Amino acid sequence: MDAAEFRRRGKEMVDFVADYLENIEHRRVYPDVEPGYLRSMIPSEAPLEPESYEDVLKDVDRVIMPGITHWQSPHFHAYFPSASSYPALLADMLCGGLGCIGFTWAASPACTELETVMLDWLGKMLQLPEDFLAGTKGQGGGVIQGTASEATLMALLAARCKAVKCVHESDPQRSEADIISKLIAYTSEEAHSSVERAGLIGGVGIRMVATDEHFSVRAETLEKMVAEDKAAGFIPFFFCATLGTTPSCAFDKITELGPLCNAENIWMHIDAAYAGSSFICPEFRPLLDGVEFADSFNFNPHKWLLVNFDCSAMWVKKRTDLIGAFKLDPVYLKYDNQESGLVTDYRHWGIPLGRRFRSLKLWFVFRMYGQSGLQAYIRKHVELAKVFETMVKKDKRFEICAEVVLGLVCFRLKGSDELNEALLKEMTHLGRIHLVPCKLRGRFVLRFAVCGRTTELRHVQEAWTHITELSSELQHAASREFHTMW
Repeated sequence: MDAAEFRRRGKEMVDFVADYLENIEHRRVYPDVEPGYLRSMIPSEAPLEPESYEDVLKDVDRVIMPGITHWQSPHFHAYFPSASSYPALLADMLCGGLGCIGFTWAASPACTELETVMLDWLGKMLQLPEDFLAGTKGQGGGVIQGTASEATLMALLAARCKAVKCVHESDPQRSEADIISKLIAYTSEEAHSSVERAGLIGGVGIRMVATDEHFSVRAETLEKMVAEDKAAGFIPFFFCATLGTTPSCAFDKITELGPLCNAENIWMHIDAAYAGSSFICPEFRPLLDGVEFADSFNFNPHKWLLVNFDCSAMWVKKRTDLIGAFKLDPVYLKYDNQESGLVTDYRHWGIPLGRRFRSLKLWFVFRMYGQSGLQAYIRKHVELAKVFETMVKKDKRFEICAEVVLGLVCFRLKGSDELNEALLKEMTHLGRIHLVPCKLRGRFVLRFAVCGRTTELRHVQEAWTHITELSSELQHAASREFHTMW
């Protein structure tokens, strides 16, 4: 493919994507395929000779589309949003075209410097304390990670390194292996599984903290666990607080937990993967009160801020804590001006050495939507979730299972778990809408998340009509079965 054909095919691909997104609501949102469907549809080996672009594109429709879950559909209500917008897609195209790998400032200065400035822009939109901003003299700063899972792992590893150094200062003879074996981290029993996974990778124990009636971690509970562990000879060193848990969008009480962590020299990391985007709205910003006590904070613009995957924003209060844990300087990565104090080498801030020019997506979206446009988008989703909540409450067969704060509604049919499991199974089988479940206090609960950029009131109403019709059919079938038995 030469430049001339690329121009032609590129325009065709833009049309293909635009047509796909414009007509996505007419597609079955959840695919009707079985595991392994794709292998039989393509050759077992790569072709020896080149094939035509037309044939490749035909196979996108024939092979790929039948197996796609349409995350951008207004009928997609599973997990949390996976953001997408035309400015972000164009920025991603530019990123791929430029093809720079920003592991050092010298590898592509614009790649590094735009990321630093965009994380400051975003931090100011969130009203983060100045300690978290790089500016030109700040001790903190932001970085784009691939996912919130990476951010949690980075925070835990940095906290582990800091804890080991701290113990060594008071007990130089103690081995690193012995110290690490005594380290204890904490997180909510409602936290994402990636926190526990970070503990496995980091080789430290993690204790799950029980939550209150609102599924929130409170300081009193954590304080008791910390005291018990210290008395047993362990070293509490890390706590991952969650703002907007995956099951129910619950919020840990960081205004209580932060002072405790600071007093106990425990690194507090805040994971606000989904909910963090909402904090750009003044009415939701109080949910972030207490962030001033944190050592690190993270959320995913690629969930709810119209920036497509991957783009996970992480800030640290003291970047030396992060850099100090991972810094290596081989001669082939050295360059002039490295020690000027004006450059950032993001290879010290994450797991991978290489990194894409992801800040372009933030730059394009922030400029083309503006803060007011992004706020309006988030408010619309929250309003649609409230509409759905109201419809659920009006139907006496259903119950709301957690407070609806943002764009997630947790609900269920009153009755057995089996009845709710059957309802979800039928929804998935039909593929008109897509939901996923969670467990709250041991009960099987359905999650309805407002996800799509193009989701409107009619889509929410259609989803509720579909749910209630299926529920009626299931209840009638159960009633007939009951009477047949007797």
